[in-house]
Amino acid sequence: MSTLTPLVDFVRSHPRLLVLTGAGCSTQAGIPDYRDAAGAWKRSAPMRYQIFVADDVARRRYWARSMVGWRTMAHASPTAAHHALTRLEGAGHVRLLVTQNVDGLHDRAGSRAVVDLHGRIDTVCCLSCGQRSARRDLQDALLQRNPSWAGLQALSAPDGDADLEGLDFARFEVPDCPVCGGMLKPDVVFFGENVPRDRVAEVRAALSESDAVLVAGSSLMVYSGFRFVEDAVAQGKPVAAVNMGLTRADALLALKIEHEVGAALDVLATALAPSDLAA
Repeated sequence: MSTLTPLVDFVRSHPRLLVLTGAGCSTQAGIPDYRDAAGAWKRSAPMRYQIFVADDVARRRYWARSMVGWRTMAHASPTAAHHALTRLEGAGHVRLLVTQNVDGLHDRAGSRAVVDLHGRIDTVCCLSCGQRSARRDLQDALLQRNPSWAGLQALSAPDGDADLEGLDFARFEVPDCPVCGGMLKPDVVFFGENVPRDRVAEVRAALSESDAVLVAGSSLMVYSGFRFVEDAVAQGKPVAAVNMGLTRADALLALKIEHEVGAALDVLATALAPSDLAA
């Protein structure tokens, strides 16, 4: 507890938080993260939007890997980090939780004030008509069209991906939008896309009403999240981070705790919860 006392004191001094979470919150659920402790890619960079829409084989490859990797995402359960943040929200310490993850686990854990900055992998959208549908329905269609792929085993990769290699992806069949026949895409922000402006505006409005920012399980290497740390510092609001390894914001942090994020947040939630909510 002594190593986490500064974190507890930080939140007691800044009780209304904008919380920014990353992949470190979900690794205990079996969802791999993208980067190592030095902030470098552990594998090749994820799909870019421009490639997805322009390259038919790359798009088929994406959906083939996703069909296999979806098993991990579909069965993932909230971790100690997710549950602790729900408790912190219940105790009145979270003005808004902004997650860079697309797994929906904060929602499943019971957090209510959540912005899915990069969207949700459990939803599919049509790039032509905008129709949205459940990813589980597309999974059924993918399995029906590609039965010989259904039994393939592969290591899980971040965000519902899987390490499938050396296959003829040109033969993988991907359904079109059942409404208009358009191209289907996971309802997430790919690299090369911009975060929708309304999400950015909502986060910035919440930041203006917060006392401080708490970063949990993120290296902040992606600018879409890092910019809110820059905004906080520009407004004179302190930023604390709980993360194992380097973050892009290390020089800007008022406090950094190098500790497993779930355990640290559990201690924090327990210390700050009203007596009838303490666990």
